[in-house]
Amino acid sequence: MTSAQTNDPIIREHVTAFQALDVDTQLGLFWFIYKEMGSSITPAAPGASTVSETVADGLFAQIKEKSHEEQLQFQRDLINKADNEYSRMYGSMSDTTKLLFWYRLSQGMQNLTIIPVPPGYELPSEAKELLEKIKGLEFEQQITLFRDYVGPMGAEAKAGAEI
Repeated sequence: MTSAQTNDPIIREHVTAFQALDVDTQLGLFWFIYKEMGSSITPAAPGASTVSETVADGLFAQIKEKSHEEQLQFQRDLINKADNEYSRMYGSMSDTTKLLFWYRLSQGMQNLTIIPVPPGYELPSEAKELLEKIKGLEFEQQITLFRDYVGPMGAEAKAGAEI
């Protein structure tokens, strides 16, 4: 259900740089983005509908019941496009719903229902540089970047009754 990725060369360059980081650094960077810029990314993700919220909240509720280790593995699986039930659920969402889901994860990290970033964690220099570049983008570019980043994550839904 992923929409076409943007043709904006700056956004594509940033998404490529983001994806080039190792998985745990990508997760750390995404956490810092939400921590530093989350208040400007509206809680309902721009364009999210009640249906999107229900879908994002449904998957979030399932993930928050898992152990912290399983939660971390789930996030890694999304980035690595692992083919499993939860990754397919995520993969079937619209890009806006995926963005909302990651917002819910960041909220869960703040209130410790989702595994938090380790205390004292610092981003590697290349991730810090990318964070500064992202902060310098206009709001609409940031949202496009985040949608283009989260959109390809997860696995494709299966045909038939299986997710």
